[in-house]
Amino acid sequence: MAAADPLSTTFAALADPTRRAILARLAHGEATVSELAEPFAMSLPGVSKHLRVLRDAGLVAQGREAQWRPCRLEPARLAQVDQWLAEYRELWEDRFQRLDAFLTHAEGADGTIANRAAKVQSPQTARPEAGKRKEASP
Repeated sequence: MAAADPLSTTFAALADPTRRAILARLAHGEATVSELAEPFAMSLPGVSKHLRVLRDAGLVAQGREAQWRPCRLEPARLAQVDQWLAEYRELWEDRFQRLDAFLTHAEGADGTIANRAAKVQSPQTARPEAGKRKEASP
């Protein structure tokens, strides 16, 4: 089986809410495994497994200071995700700008969007007799 590309590995790591919470905590500075485990109802080995996934994805690095192994955020991989998302962000911003231009053009003098459907005649207004029942002839 071929190794996943870095972007797929990153998204897989980000798919878990616990791992995203760990990254959010590390965005504020280094922390030990014990400090990272505090807000979670899980064991230290459980948190360590999440950290391993984050390390494998290149999102977290772990140092060594005496007996402590502080973890820190590695933002380079997140920058790659942001770069990938930027292409789609540009696409949607362009679409929103076109929608805004359309709505501005369609806006009536009173500031409301013109109801184009109201301008189309309904079957009842096109043929007044269509809405009436025919009376039975004797």
